[in-house]
Amino acid sequence: MLQALMNLFSLCLKPFGHGRSSSNSDSKLESFVGVSKEGKDGLLWYRDVGRYWSGEFSMAVVQANQVIEDQSQIESGPFGTFVGVYDGHGGPEAARFVCDHLFRHFQAISAETHGVVTSETIQRAFCATEEGFTNLVSELWSSRPQMATVGSCCLVGVIYQQTLFVANLGDSRVVLGKKVGNTGGIAAIQLSTEHNANLEVIRHELKNLHPNDPQIVVLKHGVWRVKGIIQVSRSIGDVYMKHARFNREPINAKFRLPEPMDKSILSANPTIISHPLHPNDSFLVFASDGLWEHLSNEKVVDIVHSNPCAVRVFPCVFGCHTFYIEFTFMPLCFY
Repeated sequence: MLQALMNLFSLCLKPFGHGRSSSNSDSKLESFVGVSKEGKDGLLWYRDVGRYWSGEFSMAVVQANQVIEDQSQIESGPFGTFVGVYDGHGGPEAARFVCDHLFRHFQAISAETHGVVTSETIQRAFCATEEGFTNLVSELWSSRPQMATVGSCCLVGVIYQQTLFVANLGDSRVVLGKKVGNTGGIAAIQLSTEHNANLEVIRHELKNLHPNDPQIVVLKHGVWRVKGIIQVSRSIGDVYMKHARFNREPINAKFRLPEPMDKSILSANPTIISHPLHPNDSFLVFASDGLWEHLSNEKVVDIVHSNPCAVRVFPCVFGCHTFYIEFTFMPLCFY
């Protein structure tokens, strides 16, 4: 079973130059690809070292569920480097859909501006992906209505020229490890904004968006949830919380709201920031919430700083599944 799941998972983790696309731009990347070591250790899948356009990366996934609901991808080309971490919930279908379509939309949209990447480029790619998944749910409604309750958090990083763009839906996180002058120390800087009802700022946001709904956030068993159902307030999918036509039978009763839905409750609008890269920017860590629930930003940065390519250090610390991708910049990045 594990082997079959890992084979499926690896479709989104092929080495650069050997991915799904056969375009000329992919083949040009082969000279930039270093030899990476892949392996398994129980429920851990890892890649120790790989090369991307401006440095090196390592990554790992730890399986806790019977079916891996998460996906991840790294793509590189003339535009720079694209990183995606897709933390699925309710099933694997939304994360797989995002992995198959988000980068393709990003490529097509950036091509319209001759490869120039902006926040709008990424925003439109997210919008097109959400629209495509909603259409898929509509097509499958009569045969697979449970698709309406499947969703995915979505964390994307794009390195374009000397700028890092970060876009996020949900509660995955990217943290920058930044050198502190010439002290030899390293600072942890969180670059992504999270959308989880356990954060007070998100509860305020939801209450402001739904001032007439006293049950927009509900505390259940010590955890804040949107409508008492889901923790994240933004995602791809979860269309039962976005379109009234999907919040009805035959989906499971636990997902059906007792009152009519007059507006979308969850959003697929990502928070996007841009960060100009600096010579002191040492590395990035992209990970789903399974990592950050157990380790602080500072602890993760300290581990990576002390243990380069630390992918197999983290599974010893926590037992739930997560994706971890570490990027180390090379001087090439700062010219």
